[in-house]
Amino acid sequence: MATAIGQELVALLPRLRRFALVLCRSQPLADDLVQGACERALAKADSWTPGTRFDAWMFRILRNYWIDHLRRMRTEGMMEDVETQTQLIGDPGEGPIMSKIALAEVQRAIEGLPQEQREVLALVCGEDLTYREAAEVLNVPVGTVMSRLARARKRLVELTAAA
Repeated sequence: MATAIGQELVALLPRLRRFALVLCRSQPLADDLVQGACERALAKADSWTPGTRFDAWMFRILRNYWIDHLRRMRTEGMMEDVETQTQLIGDPGEGPIMSKIALAEVQRAIEGLPQEQREVLALVCGEDLTYREAAEVLNVPVGTVMSRLARARKRLVELTAAA
């Protein structure tokens, strides 16, 4: 079972890292979170039910690992700022510069959202999970996912249209 999970994990690593970045906003910490979540998944391989969505199971493990990390870090202070970690590589010229500006604007808008809305946005829009799957990952009712996503989308439109 652990071998099959190991193969699934390798394929899922980029998506796990993307979700970890949404949660923690730090590339080095995101890598640590993904590694820790993978270790947990391998240690508890027998708790995954074959035939269910492996990615949703892993996103839940990753989120729970993040929550555990936050609990441990409460006494240690703030984490690294994502602004110092974001880098875009592109051709010199107006197109990439304008894209970078637009992306930075959207990134600032997303960062301005409450954590709960950022998580739902990442899982449903970024990772293509269904509302039900996102609800299971976040351990909330489906209606809560829908409500948070609607508020997040509305707020993003407001923030990006005004600029």
